Amino acid sequence: MKMKKYILALGLVSMLIGCNDDFMERYPLDNVTDENFWKTESDLKLYLNKLYPAYIKGHGDGWSQDKYITPLPVTGSPLAYGDFYSDNCVRTGSEPKELAGLNKIPTGAGSGGWSWTNLRTINFFLQRYQRSELPAYKLEQYAGEAYFFKALDYYKKVLFFGDVPWLTRDLNVDSEELYAPRNSRAEVMDSLLMCINKSVAGLPQKGKEESGRLNKDMANFLKARICLFEGTYRKYHKELNLDGTKFLQECVTACKELLGKYSLYTDNSGESYWKMFTAYDFSNNKEVILGRTYIENEFGHAFQRYYDQNNSNRQSMGATRGFIDEYLCIDGRPIYVGGSEGNYEENPNFEGYGMWRELENRDPRLTQTICRPGEHVTIYEGGIVSLDENGINYPKINYNTNGSTVTGYRVIKHWMGDMEEQDRTTNGIQAAIEFRYGELLLMYAEAKYELEGTLSQADVDMTINALRERAGFDFVKYPTSKLVVGQEPADPRLDKIYAEKLDYPVSPLLREIRRERRVELAMENHRYEDLMRWKAGKLLTVPLRGMRMTDEMLELYSGKYEQKDPSKPGAERFSATKATVDKDIFLDEDGFIICYPKSPYKYTIKGTLPWEDYRYLWPIPREEITMNPQFEQNPGWEEAENDK
Repeated sequence: MKMKKYILALGLVSMLIGCNDDFMERYPLDNVTDENFWKTESDLKLYLNKLYPAYIKGHGDGWSQDKYITPLPVTGSPLAYGDFYSDNCVRTGSEPKELAGLNKIPTGAGSGGWSWTNLRTINFFLQRYQRSELPAYKLEQYAGEAYFFKALDYYKKVLFFGDVPWLTRDLNVDSEELYAPRNSRAEVMDSLLMCINKSVAGLPQKGKEESGRLNKDMANFLKARICLFEGTYRKYHKELNLDGTKFLQECVTACKELLGKYSLYTDNSGESYWKMFTAYDFSNNKEVILGRTYIENEFGHAFQRYYDQNNSNRQSMGATRGFIDEYLCIDGRPIYVGGSEGNYEENPNFEGYGMWRELENRDPRLTQTICRPGEHVTIYEGGIVSLDENGINYPKINYNTNGSTVTGYRVIKHWMGDMEEQDRTTNGIQAAIEFRYGELLLMYAEAKYELEGTLSQADVDMTINALRERAGFDFVKYPTSKLVVGQEPADPRLDKIYAEKLDYPVSPLLREIRRERRVELAMENHRYEDLMRWKAGKLLTVPLRGMRMTDEMLELYSGKYEQKDPSKPGAERFSATKATVDKDIFLDEDGFIICYPKSPYKYTIKGTLPWEDYRYLWPIPREEITMNPQFEQNPGWEEAENDK
């Protein structure tokens, strides 16, 4: 193998981490022993280097557009495309079988996300690193890196599988742990908390770490994310009979270590939120706590090439109407402010549906996440973004055609509009944000709320209102756009959905906290996990819809305007690919586009997905249970498979 270089931006610094694959191949894992390793600081760093790109994926690398990230079969950048597995966006063609409830129990050992290779690598290190004669603080630092990755690995395993084996050493074929039952969730999470605490204790302070390596702030951020997950999972999954208070308290503690040390990114573009995700590095971004950057012609990815072209079923996607509806209007109130279904009272700022009017007068983040015709990608040709030069390319709307937005709502978060980046092919260098201060603020607000009675107005101002102010809400012109505890706006539409789909009440304040999280972190691969920890899987059964095809929309997509009129100027020179009803698009009784209208899966009916609670956990491969009879399959999977 040749030398590979992994470029990792940790915090605000982008540095090169060399990883010599020749060395790792020459000394296989099982042959790294006293006589040939563990002697110098370089040995420890070299060993740990391979874990960085294994866990901090960013936008992937090389042709990773064709690789799977299990157990969710996401192709390409997990950040940009992870929300396929949620109610935020849909793809062309058929829905993933996992959302249709038709994924089966995997057969092969180590498949379906039940992989332990990286953990074995970590445990191998943790059993041997102290053989080095480095000073104690140096040993703790490198152990802190290993514990960071171990905590991250187990956190994802618990998310998907619940009870899992807790392993403290690398195993051999005769290790007794191979034949032991899974450890309980409570045991695993207590051990996981111990790991992340060791990481926090051992890693250096921000600015004291070697360039390109982990620091204490990153560990505290991961601790906050893990603890919020477990604290809320336990609170809402009452069947576990586990108290989540300790984890919520630990989340708050970790957040406090970072509050005030970072700031929300702003620039003078008026689109700071969108611009934040289009950078090549984070040198001017004080919001990034952990990210990954790339270097041209050395190590890159193909993400932007495919995102710009939007030319395959796996990457063609559109946002859902349900997602769009959750954005507030510019006055901080929802699109419906009173009444009941069938007789809602509309917010005066809401312009209704059709011709993208629903994007007007809304939370400014909406049009920095979803593109209006006449802006950004709709006026992009030949590497030039110009309404005057290019006119408008209206979004393609077709349920099963490459390059289609499916719903009419074109996602532009992460889109750069940079032909040079697109032409880099697999050497793309668009940076990827893994941990950012905006998420930390949301974690702090949610954890404080869930610790009943501890969320103050000062907390809300520091978190949610700060995010709204960065987004562009005008608190002076629209005082109601500032969230005030005890004066939350009415939202009969969303309250009705929560009441029907959840088995617990959602207060107006919690509703606004969850709304803010959905909006701020959209298309950053958080929504699936949020639905799981909130025990809100039934929200996936809200009918998936796209735009309303009004008469004006049907005229636009009638086929009369497939070619631009070169004699027309600017916005009057446009094209719209023909979309025929009951062929290219299918509509519900109210004229809204039905997502996944031709699903091959019997459980999806007119864009309405199924849900059963056994799907909160994923299945264990059959071979694993055959090899270790003390493993038991997660409940419901065997019965469900017999019915499929």
